Amino acid sequence: MHHDSTVTHLRNGGTSVIVDLVGDGMPEILFWGADQGDLSDRELGDVARATRAQRVSGGLDQPARLTVLPQESNGWQGTPGLTGSRQGHFFSPALRATEFVNTPATLAIDAVDEISHLAVHAILAIDAAGVFSQSITVTNTGDDVYELNDLCITVPLPVSATEILDTTGRHLRERSPQRHAFTQGRHQRDSRKGRPGADATLLLAAGTPGFGFERGLVHAVHLAFSGNYRLAAEKLVTGSAFLQAGELLAPGEIRLAPGASYSTPTVIASWGDGLTELSARIHTRLRARDVHPRTPRPVTLNTWEAVYFDHDLSRLTALAESAARVGVERYVLDDGWFHGRRDDTSSLGDWYVDADVWPDGLGPLIDVVTGLGMQFGLWVEPEMVNPDSDLARAHPDWLLQAAGRLPVEGRQQQVLDLSHPDAYAYLLERLDALLAEYPIGYLKWDHNRDLVDAGSTRTGAPAVHDNVVALYSLLDELKARHPGLEIESCASGGARVDLGILDHTDRIWTSDCIDPIERLTIQKYTGLLVPYELMGAHISGPESHSTGRRHDLSLRAGVALFGHLGIEWDIAALSDADEAELIGWIDLYKANRALFHTGTSVHVDHADPAVDLRGVVAADRSEAMFVFSLVATSAAYPVGPLRFPGLDDDTRYLVTLVNREFTGIGNGQSPLVWAEQPIILTGRALGSIGLQGPVLFPEHLAIFQITSV
Repeated sequence: MHHDSTVTHLRNGGTSVIVDLVGDGMPEILFWGADQGDLSDRELGDVARATRAQRVSGGLDQPARLTVLPQESNGWQGTPGLTGSRQGHFFSPALRATEFVNTPATLAIDAVDEISHLAVHAILAIDAAGVFSQSITVTNTGDDVYELNDLCITVPLPVSATEILDTTGRHLRERSPQRHAFTQGRHQRDSRKGRPGADATLLLAAGTPGFGFERGLVHAVHLAFSGNYRLAAEKLVTGSAFLQAGELLAPGEIRLAPGASYSTPTVIASWGDGLTELSARIHTRLRARDVHPRTPRPVTLNTWEAVYFDHDLSRLTALAESAARVGVERYVLDDGWFHGRRDDTSSLGDWYVDADVWPDGLGPLIDVVTGLGMQFGLWVEPEMVNPDSDLARAHPDWLLQAAGRLPVEGRQQQVLDLSHPDAYAYLLERLDALLAEYPIGYLKWDHNRDLVDAGSTRTGAPAVHDNVVALYSLLDELKARHPGLEIESCASGGARVDLGILDHTDRIWTSDCIDPIERLTIQKYTGLLVPYELMGAHISGPESHSTGRRHDLSLRAGVALFGHLGIEWDIAALSDADEAELIGWIDLYKANRALFHTGTSVHVDHADPAVDLRGVVAADRSEAMFVFSLVATSAAYPVGPLRFPGLDDDTRYLVTLVNREFTGIGNGQSPLVWAEQPIILTGRALGSIGLQGPVLFPEHLAIFQITSV
């Protein structure tokens, strides 16, 4: 409906957004956060008056407002939301809202600048999970080209936000948290890698000092896009504090011809009393999507760390037979199957089954796999090409490059320009043919290098944006042609983790590092955005291939339980005892995957850095499973009580230990009293008093099953 009031109140899922529609320019978001209840027009008007700033000495005569699209033309002296020009002219737009259309949870805004010849359409929405999303489209209404430099979404922050949380990382160590004081100025995180990158921050969060997972008001934004991005937190001397998110555009990347438009990726914003509540909103949003996986997430075996490039039918058959015995449901053949691919130096782009390695094609192996009751999956890296390949030699103009020079190589690779129609058609034909010839139910879609000098030979312009758009189209077309096909997004492990790629794929590969100690942190902070069912988590062999550390199966499997479980290990020669133990862990996953993949992820704030305690609580709070990992020796001995938050206060729960091998570690401890016989406590007691944690060796874990009675 069209809106006649001067202030509108959007509400849904426990979230309120209050927007002042009055003023020269764009509307102002007065508030975003906890639901404010029913407010009359008079009360909403009072909110607007209550938040209006005074003019101060030395400042502009009219205090600038933090609008949906901040503009210098309105006196805004922070980072503007829109910048661009027509060959250096019309550099400062003065957009004015002309129409508003809203529902109880959405607001559409149209605005124009008849001098700069620009039109803007903004959409604000709150979903049933309480996640606040925004997107903006700008259209060139003039007669000449408008070059867009930046178009960012801006959301306000409360004055209580004085600390910033983001993540950094590298290959094999993604999503390492870091905190910063939120002082006056701008904290900005950019990616110029053609993908978010291993060092990407999935969320940029700001909150009260020391906010954790369990408590502390915190707000965060995420850009649902798989290319270059910019996230920032900014605080002005005027007191305005806000988060911004948008695609990072290269010079000349978006040049709007007359009548042409550019739309931002969707920016999602979530808040909570603690990061657990904040991330739960995002998980709920994802689980409500039509494209969200609905079938139980199959136990997956990937052949990479088992055989690497040694593709031998007898060896891979033995691995498949072992996989079927332990309960694997999906078998994925990794790199090395296609024409000339004996190592990682050549042949990317030549997507034909190698006749030397597979003289009878992939059929014999697939027949074994499917005959054993497993689904067959295949590794591909379509966006990449080796210079030493038939494809690169035949079509050098299909490679991304700048000024006629090839970029610096990464992993002996260059990057195919998916925005080139012929390159796109070639990939679609090759992948479609493979999927038509063989019963392949799953593609592991890799992307093993950062992009630099990513220009188009057709236009000479930067091409990251166009390549991301083409990638999404290619993924969607393959899925449309092959119903039921699932695709995993991998990028040197976890270098392309975002909600843009997850709208077109079915899970992400969290990291190439599957050392369980490293994975505890990687999975914890990936989980701020990604629920467990979309997060690949595999059981490695006894010795990690990325760190050299050795761990018992209980730690390797116990950490991998909290994700989409898989195996990356040569299990063809396991002892009977090891095979039986592995079967037990896989059975535990299968018995509880509905809980893991529909429940609320909980991380416990514990003062001891040696203690990691996390769990999943069922949506109806009827059951939960928690895992206590001792990541190092603790200063406390024993570690003391462990709390289990997130349960229903008044429900009584039976608590049992799932694994008990630690009870006989032989270092002089007495029996754990509460574990000797059934113990029943209320959710209130478990969340506040807790249970004495068992004595563990470092780098070991204990799992708690909690069931209502």
